Amino acid sequence: MTESKENQTFEQIKHLNENGAEFWLARELQTILQYKEWRNFERIISTAKIACKISRHEVADHFVETDKMVEMALGGKAKLGIVELNNSESKKLRKIKDYKLTRYACYLIVMNGDPRKEVIALGQTYFAVKTRQQEFNELYAQLTEDDKRLFLRGDIKQKNMLLAEAAQKAGIITSQEYAVFQDYGYKGLYNGETAFDIAQRKGLDYEKQSILDYMGSLELAANLFRIAQTEDVMRKNGVENPQEANATHYRIGKIVRGAIEQAGGTMPENLPLPDKSIKEIEYEKKKLLTEKKDG
Repeated sequence: MTESKENQTFEQIKHLNENGAEFWLARELQTILQYKEWRNFERIISTAKIACKISRHEVADHFVETDKMVEMALGGKAKLGIVELNNSESKKLRKIKDYKLTRYACYLIVMNGDPRKEVIALGQTYFAVKTRQQEFNELYAQLTEDDKRLFLRGDIKQKNMLLAEAAQKAGIITSQEYAVFQDYGYKGLYNGETAFDIAQRKGLDYEKQSILDYMGSLELAANLFRIAQTEDVMRKNGVENPQEANATHYRIGKIVRGAIEQAGGTMPENLPLPDKSIKEIEYEKKKLLTEKKDG
């Protein structure tokens, strides 16, 4: 079983409550992690609860006790953690103990599982990565608009380097060819506008001021998605010529625009011009750091 398939399995047993919050059921996780007996798996849960408490998280918030009725043949009562029986003619309905687990709870469980199991190692990777992503999203939400812009602009610089490599593999060599390639992406996302058109609309000097430095966080995020997806599609599809590369960039730009429209968002060309450029924000941050250091 590959890690990719295992990750899909962990996703497949994920549930959402009425508020859209994700959770996993311990009984289903037990099966995935290849623990045959509930009493053995519940010991792991108990250890995970202790770890949760030590890390100063509320155990009840992450390990929510619940139960369900299952129909099964006679026997195996202790093995399944049965707490109540209802008679029927040939089988019995039995109430079994379960837990609704948060992602963090699942992470603690796999971290305390049997390390000899390959599936445990895969689970540790999966839940560690996902937990970090969740922590990042929560942290990002707390950033100021200026900090979000700085973060996204830095990410765009990194992703644009990868996009430039993909474009070069597709035969886009000169700076003029690359500018045309970039314009195809902008035209898809901005309803036909080129980088020059965007600069003019924003009142910028196209030769001296980068349009990306004069975008708010929402506009930067849309462009980051365009860039990252174009690079990924070009690499996966093995795009080998400029015509196909340009067409791909335009198509991805259109797809991103369509997603914004479908979500009821504001089109990128209608987003407001920020009061400060990225360079001005960077200067202010550096100045503040210098003052703190000197002080």
